[in-house]
This record gives sequence, C-alpha cells and structure tokens, in this order.
Amino acid sequence: MNLENPEPKSKAGAIARQFALATELPFLIAAGALGGGGIGYLLDRWLHTKPYLMLVLGAVGFFAAVRDMLRRLDKHDRDAAPKP
Repeated sequence: MNLENPEPKSKAGAIARQFALATELPFLIAAGALGGGGIGYLLDRWLHTKPYLMLVLGAVGFFAAVRDMLRRLDKHDRDAAPKP
C-alpha cells in the first residue's frame, strides 16, 4: 500500500458515507434548535423572562447547527475531491 497515493475508495463505501451524512444533518439542525430552545426555556422559567431567552437561545442553537453542518459538508467535499 502506497501512503502517498492511497487506493481509491469503493463506490459502495462512498454511497454509504453520503447516505449517513444526509441522514445525520437534519437531526443536527433539530438538536441545535431544540437544545438551545430547551435551555432558554429553563432559564426563562428560572428568571421569569418568558419567552425571550427561549427564542434567542433557540436561534443561536439553530445558527450554530447550520454553521456546523456547513463545516461538515465542506470537509466532506474536501475529502471526496480527487487528489492531484
């Protein structure tokens, strides 16, 4: 096995990785928004500021999840690109 020029990945493995990534991304976004919103809800109940922190932290969680999704897709594209 040559370390400078690794063997090409199998087509079935590439399809499985793409499928795994496609099924993971919606859960990532939902978890970010629900996680941030849940923490905001608990803080709102504690601080009696309903519903401001829930909305703000839900939005922050959503945007953090979108940022992470874009980072993962970029990494996936760089890994899948042919090496010169």
